[in-house]
Amino acid sequence: MTDAAEAAGIAGTADPADGTVGSSPPGAPADPAAARAGGRGDPIVPEQRPLAVIDVDGVVADVRHRLRFLRASPGDWDAFFAAAPADPPLAEGVELVHRLARDHEVVWLTGRPERSRAATWRWLGEQGLPLGELRMRPDDDRRPARVFKRAELRQLGTRRQVAVVVDDDPAVVDLLRADGWPVLRAEWLAYESTLGNAQESEGRT
Repeated sequence: MTDAAEAAGIAGTADPADGTVGSSPPGAPADPAAARAGGRGDPIVPEQRPLAVIDVDGVVADVRHRLRFLRASPGDWDAFFAAAPADPPLAEGVELVHRLARDHEVVWLTGRPERSRAATWRWLGEQGLPLGELRMRPDDDRRPARVFKRAELRQLGTRRQVAVVVDDDPAVVDLLRADGWPVLRAEWLAYESTLGNAQESEGRT
């Protein structure tokens, strides 16, 4: 376990199946020789800091004020995302990210569509959060969030060590844990079924 993970208080919470935080995830060999032998792309460089892969909505951004746009059927996704710049920050999530950033490279992995990239960058900067890599869903992608994020993590894991994944969506957390990723569920904001149902049935966030 990394020192930052301990400082963030995630011991025993982000453990994969083998009980370790920061172990090599599925498809990501722990050493460069194994990576080369497996033919899985560029070897992992030991000097690189491990990755902390962080969701945005429900982890550092409070989305409750815009869930009203999803309570009708179908949901008004354009209005939902247009209201994102007004999200209040979630203090627990912001603090966790700052702690992890001490010795991890932060990668943002969000189900927000690519068209909201500029607004998301501005919001992260306004909160003083690390402006690392931002991975977003293509505008025409309708996969459930759990399927999209699984694919993105597998891609990240071929070249870097993923030490921890932080997400608030129970379906995402369950799937990634089942795959063996070291996942911490963000529980400082109650997860509403409105958003969960929309993510699964409409696949747009």
